[in-house]
Amino acid sequence: MAPTSLPDRDALLHGADMLVVYRDPVIPPKPAPGQPGTHSDFVPKEPELFIAVLADGGVMAFNGHVDLGTGIRTALAQIVAEELDVALERVTMVLGHPFEVPNQGPTIASATIQITAEPLRRAAAQAREHLLDLASDHFGVARSSLYCAEGAIQPVAGDRPAVGYGELLAGSRHALPLADQVPFKPVGDYRLVGRAAPRVDIPDKVAGQLTFVHDLRLPGMLHGRVIRPPYTGHDRGGFVGTSLVGVDEASVADMPGLIQVVVIGDFVGVVAEREEQAVAAAKRLQVSWREPEGLPRLDDLEQALRELPAQRRPLLEEGDVENGLADAAQRIRRTYVWPFQLHGSIGPSCSVADYRDERLRVWSGTQNPHSLRADLSRLMGLDEGVITITRMEASGCYGRNCADDVGADAALLSRAVGRPVRVQLSREQEHGWEPKGAAQLMEVEGGVHADGTLAAYRFVSRYPSNNAPTLALLLTGVAKPSDIPFEMGDRTSVPPYRYSHRQIACDDVPTLVRASWLRGVSAMPNTFAHESHIDELAQLAGEDPVAFRLRHLSDPRAVALTEAVAVRAGWLPRVAHSQPRVVDGWQHGRGVAYAQYVHSKFPGFGAALAAWVVELKVHPDSGRIVIERLIVGQDAGLMINPAGVRHQVHGNVIQTLSRTLKERVAFEDGLPVSREWGGYPILRFSELPEIDVMLVEHSEAPPLGVGESTSLPGAPAIANALYDATGVRFTRPPFTPEVVRRTLAAARSVSVEAIG
Repeated sequence: MAPTSLPDRDALLHGADMLVVYRDPVIPPKPAPGQPGTHSDFVPKEPELFIAVLADGGVMAFNGHVDLGTGIRTALAQIVAEELDVALERVTMVLGHPFEVPNQGPTIASATIQITAEPLRRAAAQAREHLLDLASDHFGVARSSLYCAEGAIQPVAGDRPAVGYGELLAGSRHALPLADQVPFKPVGDYRLVGRAAPRVDIPDKVAGQLTFVHDLRLPGMLHGRVIRPPYTGHDRGGFVGTSLVGVDEASVADMPGLIQVVVIGDFVGVVAEREEQAVAAAKRLQVSWREPEGLPRLDDLEQALRELPAQRRPLLEEGDVENGLADAAQRIRRTYVWPFQLHGSIGPSCSVADYRDERLRVWSGTQNPHSLRADLSRLMGLDEGVITITRMEASGCYGRNCADDVGADAALLSRAVGRPVRVQLSREQEHGWEPKGAAQLMEVEGGVHADGTLAAYRFVSRYPSNNAPTLALLLTGVAKPSDIPFEMGDRTSVPPYRYSHRQIACDDVPTLVRASWLRGVSAMPNTFAHESHIDELAQLAGEDPVAFRLRHLSDPRAVALTEAVAVRAGWLPRVAHSQPRVVDGWQHGRGVAYAQYVHSKFPGFGAALAAWVVELKVHPDSGRIVIERLIVGQDAGLMINPAGVRHQVHGNVIQTLSRTLKERVAFEDGLPVSREWGGYPILRFSELPEIDVMLVEHSEAPPLGVGESTSLPGAPAIANALYDATGVRFTRPPFTPEVVRRTLAAARSVSVEAIG
């Protein structure tokens, strides 16, 4: 079992009978322009911890990224336990608490195992090597004659009893600066990494132990609620922070339990003794607002995206695209439009704050603890050194939800009343104000030669997003609204296929509504365009879509994965929609798609590879789609915890089906109206097909991020299957029954006009 009583930070930094691997405090790296990160000049005075081996043989390990329900707490513990040769249950992971863990930036882009786990692994290996040095002295033998096992070291000869790590550390302190290089354990000797391990966080959740921030209660805690302005979901425009006309505090003066009404700029909140009292007071409080003017019209999303002021950012120029397209035997041009979508956290965001004696402590479900601390410093006028963020579990966010916003709300209300305050958003506030997954416009032109080889490809993407500042900063006027676009429309913007000529660019544009990253970021819409287009080119070339892809893929692992998924699916070669099949009015089709998630500042780097084969049926009269069979393959290199990877794949698939078939934020008069589940339906379990998951083993290859990759091929695989079934291309998810009926009717109308 892990230690039941863990030492605090001071004991870890200065105590005896332990081994600590640390890094001296560093100036936080500034995020690249247009990229997510923490804007802060704060430099801690104390070192950053990575590994602490304790006197009882337990191990504490520290990582800046947090577990968002993805199981990385388990996988990171496996990495540490493997390098240190201790039992998995001896490792306690500390994630995301800014004064205890290294500042490794926001938990995004599936980069935890792929990137931030590397120094942790190095620290664990360094601790093991130091323990072997101590054991060499203890036994008076060469290191080469010793081996580690189950938290102890023993001579290979086996003629002397093993010595435990704690015994080697007794009476002394060993503090090691993190080394640049250290020998790692050979992959062939792994006994934990690469094998399925149960999630270490599940037992406490099943037993109802305090895990989620929603359940936290502090002595003397009050409850707060906020009243948001009428410009729901907007963080750009002159009305932001300037729309409040007045608050009639007399309207709630007789409310039971009311403690205080708090007004700062456009920030309005109430604090009461009990939660239901705060809810009632927020509902009754009379607040006067100026109605916002100049909201964008969003009833025609494509037009709204086209009208945004844009800065063209060339990404890749190869060959001569104009001449390449002119020389093509067949060419086609398409516009693809992706909708705004919600993160849809099942539990509305919640946070607890305690401001007293010019110090602030916040309990939060944030995925950006260091960024939140920096924002709270600006908001409250406090040095970051007096702000403590305790990161707790929260409802899934899949990107950026309102967790940081509600933490700032709680901080302002706690400062006003001088007591701990818990704030939870309503469902309407969560859906209305969350930084939505950005809509996207992609324009593609491509062509094929007469021999079926790819000729040229032109691709331009528009992704309206900024850094989605913490809302209280804007409402209070501490920060001004930003028109500066985030340069994040370039994820997986380069297709994986061998076109003779390529021209890839982004039109960087400001937000239409408050928007930030959602699972897959711009890579999911970009892949939808790439994979829909390659499918259409295969059809123009008169070739099977799998064979056409294989002929033009460059990466051998991409070829192997696509082939393996096709074999698993029993794919029989034929041209798409060449053999239509109709049974009892249902039109049947199959589709394929492949992608590798490429993220971070362009050109970025790749996470896991994924491929889908979808078999579906669609009823043209009702527009209903039924996914009948689904085969998903993924190549993630070395899988730290294959069970965790499989869980991530399943989660990706379920959410991707929902986003492709159902999810879209609706707007009226420029405001989002999808503010409850009735207005934003998601996939039901009864609508799920059986999901056949194939995980490709590559234990010799580095681990690749798995949190988002599987989502990328889903939408185009479904769109391609719809074409195979109907002979019509679908370019605008979600493919709801209404969209299916409208798209098929439009295609029939064009056909009638052409015949006429």
